[in-house]
Amino acid sequence: MTRTTALRDVTLRDGLQLTGGVLATDRKVSIVRSLLAAGVPALEIGSMARPDLVPPMANTLEVIEALTPEELEKCWIWVATPRHVQKATAAGAKNVQYCLSVSDAHNQANIGRTTEASMAALPEAVGYANDAGATIQLCLATSFTCPFEGRIDPERVLALVADERSAGTNDVVICDTLGHAVPQEVGSLIRRTTELSPERGVVYHGHDTWGMGVANALAAIDAGAYMVDGALAGLGGCPFAPGASGNTSSEDILFATRPGWLTPSSFAELVTLGEGVIAELGEDNRSKAAQGARSKASAFEWVI
Repeated sequence: MTRTTALRDVTLRDGLQLTGGVLATDRKVSIVRSLLAAGVPALEIGSMARPDLVPPMANTLEVIEALTPEELEKCWIWVATPRHVQKATAAGAKNVQYCLSVSDAHNQANIGRTTEASMAALPEAVGYANDAGATIQLCLATSFTCPFEGRIDPERVLALVADERSAGTNDVVICDTLGHAVPQEVGSLIRRTTELSPERGVVYHGHDTWGMGVANALAAIDAGAYMVDGALAGLGGCPFAPGASGNTSSEDILFATRPGWLTPSSFAELVTLGEGVIAELGEDNRSKAAQGARSKASAFEWVI
């Protein structure tokens, strides 16, 4: 069955932050425009994380300011505090992703506060987003496992989804931060989330650490996720989550789902773009579809 959904490419946020590679503002803007020109419908282009802790994100505000309002309608910024929302939207951001971890231990490592403290600040963040006319997502990291606490009870995730303080968010993002989940788990949690909060869209963010990235993305789509995240060449991971590796590759998700806008030509553009980015960063290409596109089976239309 041909599946269609919205891919959000997260190369310029989650893709970069574990590499340590720093790309100049004009290079990031060029990548944004290349992704949009190829047809990618949504992008995550940066983070308001402290630049001393996550140096590749240091020029996020400059990237936002360099893009047009029309381009920013398709771009997302990672935030973790109300102040982050203020700063991002003041620069022109139209979409923010307010992230916290289901596990306290990871929230402390990643954001420097408890999960409860992050939830307590959420209504203020929603208020700032509303004032700016921005869309705000609730992003729940470590929804399946935590590097410090181990397996996460799905009920902990659902309790945060149902928490009245999250009511003003437009979407819920369910994250397999470590890439440990399997399709049955992903499908179940996405389905339960959509049933619990039908007024909000559900997004799935996965990693390919254990080779389940595409299978989990497809399970999420089948269970009702309207958007799934990926990064060019499978770049990325969380620097504050030991054991996390690259995101599920955008090329692999696109080759599996074949959205209507994707053609062999636009796929080739994305493969080439990903190859250029990893060459600059000195990273390996983890995308199986990108590798397949360079095979010798030239009679297959998706081969470059």
